[in-house]
Order: sequence, then C-alpha cells, then structure tokens
Amino acid sequence: MARDTEAIEREIEAARNRLASTLDELAVRADPQRLADNAKQTVMAKLNEPKVKFSLIGAGAVVATLILVKIFRR
Repeated sequence: MARDTEAIEREIEAARNRLASTLDELAVRADPQRLADNAKQTVMAKLNEPKVKFSLIGAGAVVATLILVKIFRR
C-alpha cells in the first residue's frame, strides 16, 4: 500500500512540473512586448521587400507631386 501512495505522489509531482512548464511557456508566448516585437519584425521584413518598397516610394512621389501641383496652381 505504501508503494501505491508513493507512486501516486510521484505522478502528482510530475503532473505539477508539467503544468508549471506549460504555464511558463504560455506566459512567454503571450508576452505583449514579444508579440509587438514579432509584429514589428514582420512588418519591417515585408516593407523591405523590393516590390513593396519601390511601390511605396512611387506612391509617395505621386502624392508629393499632386500636393506640389495643388499648392503652386493658386
């Protein structure tokens, strides 16, 4: 009977350790600063793609030109 009790206690302790490990991992994954950093890295990587970068530069040039035309037409 004593062995059964000890085995149960070891199983409970092992389950507690697994639960603590899982909770620690969830805390790391759900860290708002980490999530924000990952999102920032993803956006920066996308913006640094040549196709996207040059499209944005072109759009900015068109907008700037339209603004200048509107200002100097007065």
